[in-house]
Amino acid sequence: MPVSYDKLWKLSIDKKMNKTQLRDCSGITSATLARLSKNKGVSLEILERICRALECEIGDIVEFTGEKGTADE
Repeated sequence: MPVSYDKLWKLSIDKKMNKTQLRDCSGITSATLARLSKNKGVSLEILERICRALECEIGDIVEFTGEKGTADE
């Protein structure tokens, strides 16, 4: 499912949090952060961790783009 995490990056900027701080406070790995940076799919558990760290809902950080792509995207 093609997704965009642009909303995540905007929200983290609004909260004055860089990617390293986001990684540390949400407990995700650098590899997961790289997947997010490339708009690749991640598990619902990862999104939940990020939402808890940013005190937001999943819809605040991820958006379905509707673009055609492979199953890995």
